[in-house]
Amino acid sequence: MRVRQEQFKTPFRVARAIVTNRAVQVSALLGAVMISLWNVERVPHTSVLPAVVGLLPFAIGKYVLCPLRWHALSASGRTRAWHVRAYAESEILGLISPWHAGADVWRVHRLEATGVRRSSAIASVALDRFVGAVGLVVAVAVCGITLPWTVLAGALGLAAIVLAAALVVRRRRPGLAGNLPWPSPGVFAAGVALSIGYQATILGLLIGALQAVGDSVSAFQLIAVFGASQLAGVLPGVHGASPREGALVAGLTSIGVSWTAAFGAVALTALLYWVAALLFGGGCFFLRWRGWFSDPRPAAICSGGTGTGLLVAAPVPE
Repeated sequence: MRVRQEQFKTPFRVARAIVTNRAVQVSALLGAVMISLWNVERVPHTSVLPAVVGLLPFAIGKYVLCPLRWHALSASGRTRAWHVRAYAESEILGLISPWHAGADVWRVHRLEATGVRRSSAIASVALDRFVGAVGLVVAVAVCGITLPWTVLAGALGLAAIVLAAALVVRRRRPGLAGNLPWPSPGVFAAGVALSIGYQATILGLLIGALQAVGDSVSAFQLIAVFGASQLAGVLPGVHGASPREGALVAGLTSIGVSWTAAFGAVALTALLYWVAALLFGGGCFFLRWRGWFSDPRPAAICSGGTGTGLLVAAPVPE
């Protein structure tokens, strides 16, 4: 058992050492700027107003709704503001890593820095990811009449496999979940609702990007293409050049959008992702580096007869 635990910890130690390295963080910010500039060259002449209108609700969905979902599902004891800041910081690393894995590693690291045990931190982030995936599948299923049945069946089948794996691990290896309690039905439903709201803001961003490049399509057709492209996100790739973007371009052209407008809209969407990440994530990194936000001291685990321990830390300003 100890050998298995060490095998489990070693890859995470390496990943955490990479994402917490100051040089890596600075390189990530510089890389974000370079990718943004590269995406600018791919965007044709655009109208700024529709893009900005689409960006505003997306920023709320990404940097408010998603952190609130994580806070609702987390047992860390940290405030909503702390989750918002940690989530925003993680997006910089997530956008430059396959499967958005860098964001997950950073969030686990931030939880560990407050005294949360690693197994509990990993379980918290994994649970947030799972609820987000369920929200995506539900959002796709809601517009199932416009999706091919094979695509919808694949989405629901993937969700069923993930759920079954989570239940098996929770039953046979409860230690891997760090005794993190399963969320109540109300909390789970609230997390799924927040995920659906976030998916709606991405759709709004795409509509704004299409109008910015001078094109538009039927809302129902766009929902179908958007849902199918989101499912392509299970394949690895860096944001802006991943299978999801490729699927979205192909889907837009299949419903009558020209190749130029499709490439331009998708490139503009990727650029707006980076703009939001630099503003919110980069801003949080900078302010924390300047000492505006103080991290809580590592908590001590005290035996309280609860099976999970009590987290005790000195109060610090939030």
